[in-house]
Amino acid sequence: MPDSIIAFDFGTKNIGAAYGQTLTSTATELRPLPARDGIPNWDEISKLIEEWRPTLLIVGLPLNMDGSNSELGQRARKFGNRLHGRFGLPVEMVDERLTTREAKHEAEERGHRGNYGDNPVDSIAARLILESWLNQN
Repeated sequence: MPDSIIAFDFGTKNIGAAYGQTLTSTATELRPLPARDGIPNWDEISKLIEEWRPTLLIVGLPLNMDGSNSELGQRARKFGNRLHGRFGLPVEMVDERLTTREAKHEAEERGHRGNYGDNPVDSIAARLILESWLNQN
């Protein structure tokens, strides 16, 4: 069982991030990482990994509602493969259907209105993905 985990919510403009640990089964949102057409600043991800020292990385897998693959899902898998290749850590893909909708709802409850561009919705989604994984494991 891994001790600490970083989860990512892959996106083309932002990649949400959250940190969690299995000892307390808790997850905390981290600052979202900007991306250009789905390509992150790998130095920023490297800094996250150095700071939090995860033993597992999780990437949300956006599937279509019927469970079939989506284009964004293929790109998220590629991101997961690159994480594994660069950092040598195990990577698990986790179904993230409806997570963004739930994250936007949570952001609205926190008082956010509308433009999600600079909002940590992506990191809320990453935290929800990680909490889902923690609950299942």
